[in-house]
Amino acid sequence: MVLKPKDIRNMTADEIDRKLISLKEELFKFRFEQKSGRVEKPHRIAQTRTEIARLNTILKEKQNAKEK
Repeated sequence: MVLKPKDIRNMTADEIDRKLISLKEELFKFRFEQKSGRVEKPHRIAQTRTEIARLNTILKEKQNAKEK
């Protein structure tokens, strides 16, 4: 499931952190499967990396907004 920026902005910082942890674990599993040569959906690796970057960006936006 691809997360929309609007949906992420409605999440709290703790929810974003939890989602980041689960996506990083998922990415680790995908990379492990890739090295063992049995990836069923290789496009999910790129999607997961994009979602992690999107979550980090919005989390940083929220942190910067608190500082101001």
